[in-house]
Amino acid sequence: MEKLSGDMIRQKLPTYIFGQNVIYVEQTGSTNTELKRFARTGAPEGLLYITDEQLVGRGRLERSWVAPPESSLLMSLLFRPAFLQPIQVPQLTMICSLAMVDAIAEHTELAVQIKWPNDLVWDKSKKIAGLLTEAEFDSEKVNWVVVGLGLNVNVDFSRHTQPEPDRPQRPGSGHPPLAQTATSLSMILGQDTGHLRLPILRSYLRQVERRYEALRQGVSPHFEWQRKLVTLGQEVSVSVMDQTEKYQGTVVGVNENGALKLRQNDGKIVTVIAGDVTLR
Repeated sequence: MEKLSGDMIRQKLPTYIFGQNVIYVEQTGSTNTELKRFARTGAPEGLLYITDEQLVGRGRLERSWVAPPESSLLMSLLFRPAFLQPIQVPQLTMICSLAMVDAIAEHTELAVQIKWPNDLVWDKSKKIAGLLTEAEFDSEKVNWVVVGLGLNVNVDFSRHTQPEPDRPQRPGSGHPPLAQTATSLSMILGQDTGHLRLPILRSYLRQVERRYEALRQGVSPHFEWQRKLVTLGQEVSVSVMDQTEKYQGTVVGVNENGALKLRQNDGKIVTVIAGDVTLR
């Protein structure tokens, strides 16, 4: 498989901001962790931090991320959205997930869907990509936002048959085997897809920039994001972090800032800001 490089990524990239500054490393701990360090020292908006291998890749809720070297897209983008309020930061997660949905469709004709709040899935449940958004605020001002994204491009999870154990002092935090819960472009298409990493990356950066400019003009992505939710109209159970209570109901949409709206049996609409969704 072909290694990535900053020059290779920038070549013929039709963007003005995103991906025009690139930090590429063959191996790193976490792209989000490293890019946050650069964000705090004044790195420019649009900086892309990308690697061929993450040693301690992580997802939301401290979950690990499995990706063999040179098999996936593992990257983080830096935003400095002075025009957004802190409560609106999830809109950046929306535009990045939509951008990747578009990029995948452009090069594979696959129509992946979004699982609230930050995954891309195939066949209703198998995870193909995940996003992790982290930000720094100063009172009511957004200093910077880092959106990390990992896409399973050329990975075979069929041999990952062992469940992920519970994390220390976190009973119940383990997960079923990746063979049951994850997939990749190569598994879906039944062929080697290593050559798709670079074209999908370029398309993703182009789509992020297009959607970011629309967001700057006041165009909210939430209706389009809502239409691509795999659970829209489905009965679900939502577990909220650090709470024993679960919300149950039918997904009727999301609000402008990405909070999930559930219609409960009594007809009441509840809004959930963050949590894990499972189909009932």
